[in-house]
Amino acid sequence: MKKSPFDTFPYIETDEIVLRKTTLADTDALFEVYNNKKLFEYTPSVFKETKEEVAELIERFNRQFADKQMIRMAVTLKSEGDFAVGVAEMYSYNADVNMIAIGYRVNERFWGRKIATKSVNAMVRFLFEEIGINRIYAEAMPTHTASLAVLENCGFMREGVARQGFYFHDKGIVDGVTYSLLKSDFFSA
Repeated sequence: MKKSPFDTFPYIETDEIVLRKTTLADTDALFEVYNNKKLFEYTPSVFKETKEEVAELIERFNRQFADKQMIRMAVTLKSEGDFAVGVAEMYSYNADVNMIAIGYRVNERFWGRKIATKSVNAMVRFLFEEIGINRIYAEAMPTHTASLAVLENCGFMREGVARQGFYFHDKGIVDGVTYSLLKSDFFSA
């Protein structure tokens, strides 16, 4: 029997990373993420200008989980203690199709350490093995080559381009590439 990803807030641990609930204690660390315009060049989200906005965002994360809309987790490296080096997210859960979307953001100071890849692999394993999800997908701009590489390195298959399929507040209507991974692909690899 499959479970809902919203039954209990996930705590996902690997040898190197932990994905856990964000708290207000993460405000300073996540300010480094949400205040960096480079991290929002390829997303529809708006960067945050103040720590107060980030604290409000963290509170919204908790409401979104309670409302079964989205799960946003702090990404921590065991080698860095409990410092949130990024955010991993699961959203757009469809129980009828048994699928969910994922996303991720990593603090620029930690780029090049494969944290996004490790976070995606941790979410994939959790969603397939613990929750019983059948299909995981992710969407990215075709020009965001780093994100596309993460998905490909994690075994996701490119499904296609949604031409003029997304609206970004500062770019208008843009193309988006969809990648997916099926439970059967994961267990046959």
